[in-house]
Amino acid sequence: MRLTDFKILTFDVYGTLIDWETGMVEGLAPLTAQVGRQLSRDDILEAHAWHESTTQAQTPTMRYSDLLAIVYKRLAEEWGVAATWDDCLTYGRSVQNWPAFADSAGALQYLKRHYKLAILSNVDNTSFAHSNVKLAVNFDGRYTAEDVGSYKPSPRNFEYMLAQLERLGYGKGDILHTAESMFHDHASANAFSVANCWIYRRHDQQGFGATMNPGDMPKTDFTFHSMADMVKAHQAELSGESA
Repeated sequence: MRLTDFKILTFDVYGTLIDWETGMVEGLAPLTAQVGRQLSRDDILEAHAWHESTTQAQTPTMRYSDLLAIVYKRLAEEWGVAATWDDCLTYGRSVQNWPAFADSAGALQYLKRHYKLAILSNVDNTSFAHSNVKLAVNFDGRYTAEDVGSYKPSPRNFEYMLAQLERLGYGKGDILHTAESMFHDHASANAFSVANCWIYRRHDQQGFGATMNPGDMPKTDFTFHSMADMVKAHQAELSGESA
């Protein structure tokens, strides 16, 4: 299997293209500054992951920005600190401030010359619009949790994306799903027999950070530590073909 075998790349956004862990830690600073014990970065991210995933399962049609406000409220309660509802809403809007990884925009602009690009993301459309400015590329498909009415890893999200791509003329064999999260994305890619590429952003860290532990690790067809490494691999394939 080669990267050049595919016609369209589908991306998870947060954790893969947008550095949501940095965005979360910075957005939660008003809470963590009040906590009476030391919280490591992973303590913060793992608590966020639990509350986010459980809230998504309970309220699958809630907009992501509103859901993050609930997560903020739950974290304040868990950590025993004060938070007003306005504080919660401010955190819900913080997605617009989450930074892109340094290599994301350049890699996407390169890949756009060789593939169609789409996103399958646990986000609302307004929040993604802010992130899309940072990514600086026009995606050919934008499939959000708000569109679907559920959050990954619900199978409904992959079903929706695959149905939309089929209408655009792409079958499963044309698609390479590219993501960081084993829990949200790679297990579903395996279940739907879609080829997958792991952008292992946390390769130098322990644990799963802002995503839940997937249990049994899904298989991956490609693994890179960054989007820049994926681009280099694609360029190497092209060079081999032309040699």
